[in-house]
Amino acid sequence: MHHFFADPCQIKNKVVCVEGADVNHMRNVLRMKPGEQVKISDGQGNEYLCEVGRYEEKCALLSIVSSGKGGTELPSRIFLFQGLPKSDKMELIIQKAVELGVYQIIPAMTKRTVVKLDAKKAGKKIERWNQIVLSAAKQSGRSMIPEVMPVMTFGEALQYGRKMDIVLIPYEKAEGMEKTGKIISAVRPGQDIGVFIGPEGGFEEEEVEKAVQSGAHPVTLGKRILRTETAGLAMLSILMYQLESVTVSP
Repeated sequence: MHHFFADPCQIKNKVVCVEGADVNHMRNVLRMKPGEQVKISDGQGNEYLCEVGRYEEKCALLSIVSSGKGGTELPSRIFLFQGLPKSDKMELIIQKAVELGVYQIIPAMTKRTVVKLDAKKAGKKIERWNQIVLSAAKQSGRSMIPEVMPVMTFGEALQYGRKMDIVLIPYEKAEGMEKTGKIISAVRPGQDIGVFIGPEGGFEEEEVEKAVQSGAHPVTLGKRILRTETAGLAMLSILMYQLESVTVSP
């Protein structure tokens, strides 16, 4: 079933008014006819099963058949602090992170970050990255739209992470799998979880020390050295499995 997002203000009196580029996509690309069903999410966790009613010049009017809370979101909010990588790797990271259930992505400037963004370039990048988020959220059936935040310094990212219940920082010098397993197994639904990933070349030891002083837990991802575009996705996959397999006692 095709999936689109609509702002909550576009949902009134059992009718959804889909606007923008999605109207053209529904009418001229998918050639959806009146009576066909489509799933609409409001970007805030609510989902609506709808039927196509009619098309107007700039709007597709859909009638709501049923509604409820979306069942595709993780039971915790995961914040990915991603050291800015080179080239277009960030686009891949964002796309896959959204598929894996990330709540928010925070691009971070670290000591080994090669990419330099001024305010103008950063603004365009954030706009582009959030377009990728929307596309990935539609494709993966998310009921909310994650957000790419403005670029932060490493210090600002650490400060932002202080409000979270648990912060993890994969590091090649972290202790073995046994300790990492205990840390991961303690993660529970309902927690806000921060994940710090370095750019190419990883974090400097001083940065890891500062993260630990701020309350982060160093963890290992195994004996192999993972690329920056792999490490965050591996960590998100581990957390997704942990969160969705834990049964919370009443």
